[in-house]
Amino acid sequence: MQQSSKPHVVVIDWSRQPVGDPELAVESAGLGAAASVEYHLCDSDDDFNDRVLSASALIVWHNIPIRAAGIKKLRNCRAIIRNGVGYDSVDLEAGRARGIPVCNVPDYGTEEVADHALALSLALARQLFPLDQEAKRLGWQLRVGEKMRRLRGRTFGVLGLGRIGMAAALRAKAFGFRVVFYDPYVSNGVDKAVGVDQVDTLEELLRLSDIVSLHTPLTKETFHLITARELSWMKPSAFLVNTARGALVKKDDLFAALRQGHIAGAGLDVVEDEPLRHATEAATPNLIVTCHAAFCSVESKLEMRATSARIARAAVLGEKLENVVNGASAP
Repeated sequence: MQQSSKPHVVVIDWSRQPVGDPELAVESAGLGAAASVEYHLCDSDDDFNDRVLSASALIVWHNIPIRAAGIKKLRNCRAIIRNGVGYDSVDLEAGRARGIPVCNVPDYGTEEVADHALALSLALARQLFPLDQEAKRLGWQLRVGEKMRRLRGRTFGVLGLGRIGMAAALRAKAFGFRVVFYDPYVSNGVDKAVGVDQVDTLEELLRLSDIVSLHTPLTKETFHLITARELSWMKPSAFLVNTARGALVKKDDLFAALRQGHIAGAGLDVVEDEPLRHATEAATPNLIVTCHAAFCSVESKLEMRATSARIARAAVLGEKLENVVNGASAP
């Protein structure tokens, strides 16, 4: 059967763990008459078939790697849209070299991720999971009392004061934390506008903070930003929370620090080389791990999909694109 000459957009979902909607109702509504939309399951760009390679735009779920070799094969693509905040899975330079803008959706899960960061922080500070386990053993011994912390007056350190970092900072203030942040890219005066304190170095942030919450993208600059050296700067009573990208933290160094008691605990929604690979990793003491789900809510997923569809529609129509992260202009 002959394919329609109408432009088409392809939504690429991860075949190992699909979370998209094959019915594509949100995407179809957002694209309207500008283009048809199709749903394809892939593990990587090695799985791209002719319909993917001939698409006018790609909407990409999860962290499916879109590498230079895959980008080189795209024939009509006017935008690659990451269905989420992070874009480290897409070769930005290869896209720019081909004149293909890479876009993301940076604001769809701001509330959810900030809420999740605070939830992990509270669970660690108030020892919710050990208390839950004790109560469900039909016991009532307060074995973790020495680990429980009063929140008011403690220092909540935010690494990266972007949309989500600022939302987390404001939530922490509401709980009575003193909030400090480190972000070398934030303009002077933001601290005054938000009512938080700025520090000049990562080391100062880590030494000051009782809870350190990471809110920065994964780039060459931030890969393994937290290793054994940085963990050694933290207080033995401090907690590390990561709802950003797993590879910001060198996993082996963090788990060693937890086993050796160099820090008091960690709450991770993301893990380097996720998911956890071994039972020994899962047995790491004072560790809470959730399933890269901080972004997730019914509302956030609908908002994300609608934004991606809107960007794809603009790409098909040759209009200005939102949230371009690689500096490219559509061909």
